[in-house]
Amino acid sequence: MSEERNERQSTPRQHGPMGGGPMGGMGMPGQKARDFRGTMSKLISYLREYRLSIIIVLIFAAASTVFSIVGPRILGEATTKLFEGVLAQLAGSEEGIDFEFIGNIVLLLLVLYVISAIFRYIQTWIMAGVSMKVTYKMRKDISEKMNRLPLRYFDGTSHGEVLSRITNDVDTVSQSLNQSLAQIVTSVTMLIGVIIMMLSISVLMTVASILVIPLSLVIVAVVVSRSQRYFSEQQEYLGHLNGHIEEMYSGHIVVKAYNGEEKSIETFDVFNTELYDSAWKSQFLSGLLMPIMTFVGNVGYVVVSLLGGYLAINGAITVGDIQAFIQYSRTFMQPITQIANISNVLQQTAAAAERVFEFLAEEEEVPNTDSPVQPQNVEGHVTFDHVKFGYNADNIIIKDFSAEVEPGKKIAIVGPTGAGKTTIVKLLMRFYDVNGGGILVDGHDIRDYTRHDLRKSFGMVLQDAWLYNDTIMENIRYGRLDATDEEVIAAAKAAHVDHFVRTLPDGYQTILDEESGNVSAGQKQLLTIARVILADPSILILDEATSSVDTRTEVLIQRAMDNLMQNRTSFIIAHRLSTIRNADSILVMRDGDIVEQGNHEELLERGGFYAELYNSQFETTEEPSVA
Repeated sequence: MSEERNERQSTPRQHGPMGGGPMGGMGMPGQKARDFRGTMSKLISYLREYRLSIIIVLIFAAASTVFSIVGPRILGEATTKLFEGVLAQLAGSEEGIDFEFIGNIVLLLLVLYVISAIFRYIQTWIMAGVSMKVTYKMRKDISEKMNRLPLRYFDGTSHGEVLSRITNDVDTVSQSLNQSLAQIVTSVTMLIGVIIMMLSISVLMTVASILVIPLSLVIVAVVVSRSQRYFSEQQEYLGHLNGHIEEMYSGHIVVKAYNGEEKSIETFDVFNTELYDSAWKSQFLSGLLMPIMTFVGNVGYVVVSLLGGYLAINGAITVGDIQAFIQYSRTFMQPITQIANISNVLQQTAAAAERVFEFLAEEEEVPNTDSPVQPQNVEGHVTFDHVKFGYNADNIIIKDFSAEVEPGKKIAIVGPTGAGKTTIVKLLMRFYDVNGGGILVDGHDIRDYTRHDLRKSFGMVLQDAWLYNDTIMENIRYGRLDATDEEVIAAAKAAHVDHFVRTLPDGYQTILDEESGNVSAGQKQLLTIARVILADPSILILDEATSSVDTRTEVLIQRAMDNLMQNRTSFIIAHRLSTIRNADSILVMRDGDIVEQGNHEELLERGGFYAELYNSQFETTEEPSVA
């Protein structure tokens, strides 16, 4: 809208260099997840409706691990039997190796491992479904939340920042749930089970193995404490980078027109460097866990091997038990390492989930009244009763606006840039609520209507035409989704858009790209006007509706609008005062107040501010003569 930025000088965007606000804290130290426990508690609550599936996953994960844990101990018996048979043969005994016993052991192991694999498959299948359902629900909640957020939020937050929460942060939470939840249970079960099996073999060797745990915990604590802040930074700067890219892409024509490529690249490099720095540090620190834990595990493995050999020589333990214990000792560090890795993943999950829950906790629009007015037919009687408004409470833009608009009248709102013309329209549509006074439609305060019923009565044609990636037919039909093709075409003819559409190769089935670059600016405006004609609203709002069309097309549009505005209350915001001469009443605004009111002829006769504005558009300045 033409004067929106001027009217909102005190509300800069919070993210992204193009918004005029701070660049999301550039140069500030990275923060950890501000409330790790609180965020994880919210995430657990969020998962409550899937608790049955999660419990099944945990049971199957534990069962799968138990079946795999007993394997080495059973295999140790086969090893012992084989070792004893070899010794018997060397001693000249006729017993030899008991292959039947060993075969039964192998068969039993095969059954155990198959059962373990089946349990793990079922656990993975269920958990994948849960994580996708959580992702679906989270994105659905975010989408619904977006529709409940006031326009003020989007005026103060870059689109890329919002998109980053919907995509990157939700994906991070989803992947963490899918990979980490069952892994936690598996790792804990394996750790406990391995310790029990080790104790059943040798208490002394188990104590020697467990001595490495304090060292492991210290390493994990140090790495996690350092990597947590960088994971949080990584998510934050990823959002800033996405916001900048989205702004630069959507405004690439303006960037090129003002030679802003170099500045854009510089800003991108700053964000990208910060993202690289935090991502590199977080990944490096978390990557240190595996080699360090492997080293600690190898130290424990050496100690166990030496101690086991000593005990075997003294007859305190069998060869098969040594073999089983060595397997357990190798496995012993695996769950510890996994838990260490999961702890890092959980930090990243907390940082991402915190951003999602922050968005879901944003202040919403004032709820609709419990007993709304149920309008049958809106006549269009609009009253502005001492309206007071400011985008910030300490910077009032509309100070005391009062006006009475009879049904079916054509009202023009004029004034210099920043006078508050577009703001009045936003208040009328209840994109913002007034700070004082009230706006009435058919005698009822607009806050007594539901927003849906209120906005259904309005049709808007804005200076910035909005079309989406679909056919021309569907873009026009957006005004009334149940309209037939014939009604869409009739609306297109009334807006004088039918002719140029039929000149396109695919006609009404022509697909408009995301930027609508395959039609001109004037043609886009014509399509949005056709959309409003199809909607057939009770009240019209035209904000510089003909600003993007040529003079000949403007004449056609004016004729179509004159027909459309018959018996409808119409608000026309115009800078070209020649286009509103036939308005029933003209409201002249200056610094948020009405300074003059009347029709075109009356205001010119007064010779006041309107006459000054009108004449300034037709004045010609004589060039000074050159001597």
